[in-house]
Amino acid sequence: MPNWLLPENIADVLPSEARKIEELRRLMLDNFRLYGYELVMPPLLEYLESLMTGAGKDTDLRTFKLVDQLSGRMLGLRADMTTQVARIDAHLLNRATVTRLCYAGSVLHTRPSGLHATREPLQIGAEIYGHAGLEADAEIQELALASLALAGFDAVRLDLSHVGLLRAIIAQDAAAVRDEAALYTLLRAKDAPGLRALTAGYDAVTRDALLALPNLYGDIDVLARAREVLPPLPGVLKALAELAALAGSALGRAEVAIDLADLRGYQYESGAMFALYVPGLPNAVARGGRYDHVGEAFGRARPATGFSLDLRELARLLPTAERKHSIRAPWGSAPELKEKIAELRKAGEVVIQSMPGHSNEQDEFECDRVLVLADNGSSWILKNLG
Repeated sequence: MPNWLLPENIADVLPSEARKIEELRRLMLDNFRLYGYELVMPPLLEYLESLMTGAGKDTDLRTFKLVDQLSGRMLGLRADMTTQVARIDAHLLNRATVTRLCYAGSVLHTRPSGLHATREPLQIGAEIYGHAGLEADAEIQELALASLALAGFDAVRLDLSHVGLLRAIIAQDAAAVRDEAALYTLLRAKDAPGLRALTAGYDAVTRDALLALPNLYGDIDVLARAREVLPPLPGVLKALAELAALAGSALGRAEVAIDLADLRGYQYESGAMFALYVPGLPNAVARGGRYDHVGEAFGRARPATGFSLDLRELARLLPTAERKHSIRAPWGSAPELKEKIAELRKAGEVVIQSMPGHSNEQDEFECDRVLVLADNGSSWILKNLG
């Protein structure tokens, strides 16, 4: 086997693709700042017990683990930056007011998260800490949709769900609470026969509600059906009202779909959840939701909601960027030449000096002008090529 081969689902990013990714990163981070989000940069690796604090079992399975050669303790390479940012809010910033944070950086996964997915996503995201109201959820959803719009996606589908529904339905049934993890698995799979078998001994109201959930999916009208078939428990009514508000705020900006049995992130999230889909990608391009309980693991419970997406996956869907017009210049140390090149670069022009004996070959740049010495022999002028 050649020693330059990379592991499966790990790849180099070549110039034109790297430029797309970097321009998306800058565009989104600059937009986050316009909303008042502050940039943080968590470390790539941490002690494993710190990295896994507040994370679910899925994150544990996705995390690369190694032994620290200095301390002998187990380290983990981050598979997700969300809990790291929650730690920063809880322990390093320790603010009493609302805090808006954003981040961008590579994460590593032991296994790819979906079809054709990389094991080294470039995760970018934003989080709001300190406000439990629906206003924070609405802002995060708006920011996620705005991020995709900035990337040029206008055909976006927003899928909404809510963790609070299942928890409210089973709260009064001890047998259902005991089977919570199994119910989560069956609902995700929409396994109706499995649900009927598991819930055979439950309270009738609880059982009927659980059996109804897999069929409660569709457009915003599904919420009216849910109010008819689900018990009018306070937690159920609150969850449906929140979904209605979030769906309403997205109308006109995205196609809205609701699936009340979609519980991905159930162990991690605590309220409304969303996923964004775009044409050309079978997996969700962005995910977000409320996760109020993660801060408790760091000793400071704070309401929290946020979203993240993979810039590499997003950039792969975009067309190849046009080559940037640039200027070819000779190599030389003459003061007049250096001064002219500096002037052009200051004006935003790309000036590529040719190394002696070599031609220029770049993926990103197209030299359509050349810098030549004027007839007077003392000044440098631009000349069009071709």
